[in-house]
Amino acid sequence: MKADQFERQFDEGVDITANLDLSKAKRVLQAAKRVNVDFPAWMVDSLDREASKLGVTRQSIIKVWLAERLQANAPSATASPTGTPATHL
Repeated sequence: MKADQFERQFDEGVDITANLDLSKAKRVLQAAKRVNVDFPAWMVDSLDREASKLGVTRQSIIKVWLAERLQANAPSATASPTGTPATHL
């Protein structure tokens, strides 16, 4: 498939994933780095209740809420701190 046809299909909202080789795809700036944070027991309990309501893990809800807060406080709400478009977790 030629690039202009690929771009046209993408722009038209056609599912172009069948035309991609995703075997070597990488998520840029998504390398995990472990950190340890101590929370008071009441906060852990609240996090667990909220995570349970949403059907996700405690770690997931912490990551999503932190990402939302960081993006909201970024100079541009549509860009990440690196200047690249923000992505969802």
